[in-house]
Amino acid sequence: MPESAAEATAAEVTAAGIARLAGVGRAAVSNWRRRHADFPKPVGGTETSPSFALADVEEWLRVQGKLAEVPLRERVWQQIAGHPAGPVTALVHAGCVLLLVRDRAGAWPALAAAPDERLAEVLPVPLEETLTERLGLPRSVRTPAAHELVPSVPLLRGAADLAAETGPADAFEFLLGRHLDANPRQYTLTPPGPAALMAALAGPAATVLDPACGTGALLRAATGATALHGQDADRDLAALTALRLALGGTAAKGPTVHVLPGDTLRADAFPALAVDAVVCHPPFNERNWGHDELAYDPRWEYGFPARTESELAWVQHALARLRPGGTAVLLMPPAAASRRSGRRIRADLLRRGALRAVVALPAGAAPPYGIPLHLWVLRRPVPGARPPAELLLVDTATETSAAGRDRLDWPAVETAVLAAWRPFDQDGTLAETPGESRSVPVIELLDDDVDLAPARHLPPPAAAEGAAQLDGVRDRLTAALRRTRELTPPPAADTGGPAGRWPVTTVGELARAGALTLRAGGTGTTAAGTAPVAVLTDTDVLAGKPPSGTLPEAPPGEPAEEPALLAAGDVVVPVLGGGSVARVVDAADRATTGAALGRNVHLLRPDPAALDPWFLAGFLRATANNRQASSYASTATRLDVRRLQLPRLPLAEQRRYGDRFRALAEFEEALRLAGRLGEQLVQGMYDGLADGTVAP
Repeated sequence: MPESAAEATAAEVTAAGIARLAGVGRAAVSNWRRRHADFPKPVGGTETSPSFALADVEEWLRVQGKLAEVPLRERVWQQIAGHPAGPVTALVHAGCVLLLVRDRAGAWPALAAAPDERLAEVLPVPLEETLTERLGLPRSVRTPAAHELVPSVPLLRGAADLAAETGPADAFEFLLGRHLDANPRQYTLTPPGPAALMAALAGPAATVLDPACGTGALLRAATGATALHGQDADRDLAALTALRLALGGTAAKGPTVHVLPGDTLRADAFPALAVDAVVCHPPFNERNWGHDELAYDPRWEYGFPARTESELAWVQHALARLRPGGTAVLLMPPAAASRRSGRRIRADLLRRGALRAVVALPAGAAPPYGIPLHLWVLRRPVPGARPPAELLLVDTATETSAAGRDRLDWPAVETAVLAAWRPFDQDGTLAETPGESRSVPVIELLDDDVDLAPARHLPPPAAAEGAAQLDGVRDRLTAALRRTRELTPPPAADTGGPAGRWPVTTVGELARAGALTLRAGGTGTTAAGTAPVAVLTDTDVLAGKPPSGTLPEAPPGEPAEEPALLAAGDVVVPVLGGGSVARVVDAADRATTGAALGRNVHLLRPDPAALDPWFLAGFLRATANNRQASSYASTATRLDVRRLQLPRLPLAEQRRYGDRFRALAEFEEALRLAGRLGEQLVQGMYDGLADGTVAP
């Protein structure tokens, strides 16, 4: 790949980038800096996050034998990250050329044969033609001038080479994904799961609009559309999204793409547009949305939104851009369903049949992840048609075993929502499912509050089972208590000897001797489109529960990273929180065997010929052992697993202790089960007495 002197000077790389180049962790890079006097000196950045010249780093890695060849995609990404005009400009230039390579494949080889300065001089004309043909006029992507392309030429050649390996669309997805990952606080990303659900709720649509399109996740989910329209207040983001959507289709069959910059509520870029569907994840809680200057805007057909109701302004904007009968799906904060300041608009949306469903999602579905967001499904009324008599309310909180971004069973959520929406959309009504879904007569909702929060209108799940369900819980609790009595340890026998009479070793010494393998968790990804891999988190270990997390997918264009997978006989130890916990992975526990190791959990895999796993786990749990191996920070206690001690005993003696430790673990699990069943029975009795399904 050609490289100019300007590129070598401009391109810089951080410690994280060096780790990617060499295929090591960041700790290894820190060690190299300390141990090798000839390691390249920082050329920029800060004391805590320095940057280094890419060319110097590559040369040092080669001399040290730590790098045979810089991966092409890493080189291209470092050229983007170190571009003198900034990464966004570099991404736009790369995206323009990737679109040219994709749409005019025959023209690029002749262009690429020209010297760098000549290539920069002749590129603007074919770029202008390609962008106009694909994005139309006006558009958010400005054709770069020749002088702007001069520092980008090495990057453009590299991007074209990367496209030859992966395809133009995947090349841009990889580069854009790296940029988004490097700036997580700058962008609000809608995850693929909610985006696909919103597109499914909107139904088949030829023309789709997202008036707050961000990175284009919702428009990309609208498969089958022939025209995609988007607007975003961030001009740079609008340009990147336009290129992303254009590259996502094909030159011959892809949808037309119209993404424009601007403040949608104050300066609508599509005032005369009438589309089949609108999908939108609007900004929440905006006070400066245009309340003062938009008082007489014709979009406020259902009432003028209060200053604190920016979300209801977005709702009405979406309805105004629909054709009659078109569907809009918006991701909303839960407060929008119940704030008193918005009750009059909510009431009018109901009376006129514009609001068709409110779906409560579990916390962790989309940002902000700590809030259980709602989906509003709206439909622009058809003139002369009778308004629907019922509103669908769905609550998916029961579809996930534990709230949290990493533990959400999204397929179950999506299935539950669509299973309720599709028959309701067809018939206008739905049979009630306690705790999950109900179609509510609109007249019941038109009270003083017009509160549309689904949980307030759905009967509790306990009402579906009543006393029969509670009898089953009671029987299971009785059996668990009986099992607990059977497993209660016998009276403790005094050894008669002094404490600490054995010679001891440490986990670190055993690992160095090969008696066990020690691994830390928290790394690993799955390839896109493959089956999900369960993750055993530190919370699961502490609570004695099965794996609740899911391994994330690798970023677009990157290979999957192999995680640490659990096997029978492994011992897992959480390192945060100061607790004395160690858990043996049992061969009968199929949910845990094969799961990935989560963050802040360490895996100890003993050699069966040298160590008994139950003996190992039992001594690791000793309070004194954990106290001497813990370090303390201002807000947390961290366990240094390598410092944990255990006695040097023959394998036969280890197994004697291991049998006793295994019995204690079974007793502990029985106690844990009895506690859970007891809590379930007590709460069920409270609920049954309160809702009338259980007699006093």
